Amino acid sequence: MSEKIIGVLGATGSVGTQALDVARERGYKVDLLFGNKNITKMESLAREFSPARVVMASEAAASSLRLALKDTATKVLGGRDALGEAIALSSAETVVNAVSGSDGLLPTLEVIESGKRLALANKESLVVAGDIVMESARQRGAQILPVDSEHCAIFQSMMSGSHGEIKSIILTASGGPFRDKSIEELESVTLEDTLAHPTWSMGQRITVDSATLMNKGFEIIEAVHLFGIPEDAIKVVVHRESILHSAVEYIDNSIIAEMSVPDMRMCVQYAVDFPERKSGVAAPLDLAAIGRLSFEEPRLDAFPLLSLARCAIFEGGAMPAVLNAADEVAVAAFLRGELRFADIARVVESTYLKLGEAAEITDLGGILSMDLEARAAAKEAVKAIIA
Repeated sequence: MSEKIIGVLGATGSVGTQALDVARERGYKVDLLFGNKNITKMESLAREFSPARVVMASEAAASSLRLALKDTATKVLGGRDALGEAIALSSAETVVNAVSGSDGLLPTLEVIESGKRLALANKESLVVAGDIVMESARQRGAQILPVDSEHCAIFQSMMSGSHGEIKSIILTASGGPFRDKSIEELESVTLEDTLAHPTWSMGQRITVDSATLMNKGFEIIEAVHLFGIPEDAIKVVVHRESILHSAVEYIDNSIIAEMSVPDMRMCVQYAVDFPERKSGVAAPLDLAAIGRLSFEEPRLDAFPLLSLARCAIFEGGAMPAVLNAADEVAVAAFLRGELRFADIARVVESTYLKLGEAAEITDLGGILSMDLEARAAAKEAVKAIIA
């Protein structure tokens, strides 16, 4: 078997870093790297993996990196437009899209256009423009393998039966650090409290989204598009131990689930090695040491964004894009210390209600325009709270 060749977009972020850890452990060749502005880390990665091309989000960052790597054979490109060309020219068989936020949408479409396998860690691609992404993949015959632990688990569990035999999908959620706090207590939690996720090590935005359960709402939207399952057939249960990563319930009432230690590297490896299974980079699961697994209903009164995500996928159009844009703005304001934790939901809800006409928008240009409009509205909502 020839060596696996991959590309990693968002190489210096949390999932990108873990993807490259898998490359080290499994001996994958890395042909393409894409990063934002961490020039020092990108230089180190380029020297370690010797990719044919490295792309930086801006030409200014690329210029600095180009100078730092002038003694190497790696070609350094700059600007978002250069990424599509680099993806098309890359010899990578699988490209891991670990770009954060809605910035990952266009790279997703570019990987699909290239015909390469897409290992998708950027859920916003499907939240913002899921219909467009999936139709593009169908037209190109491109394969999308999810890197989210939940969707990777669902993908594996769906192999136990046909699509028509599926009764429901069960998405598990850790519940985040505030799963036991009252609505009143949520008004006073701190940023430090919010970033202390009980089971996963992730980037800041996704950690905050996990605490509000917005992340689980996005995963509902993602699952609808990835698996062709209606929103009302997707259940969410809080599973504190983060061992059972999600499950599929079949019409005979059997439930097939995937269990493993909480480690994103396993999902990256599965996406790259599929349909084969290879010796794992993650630690083995010791069920006796865990002792017990618990499950409970999510508290929708304390975490309203989960229900709002269901509304967004039901209404359709650009409403999921509005939801994501508002959340990105609100979370960024929270991370800057401008909002309290409970204000995140207030900003997202007010923006969503203000832009209800977005449900009629289905083309990519219109969705991207509505994304900008939602960001502007969310920023106004943030200012109103600060004032």
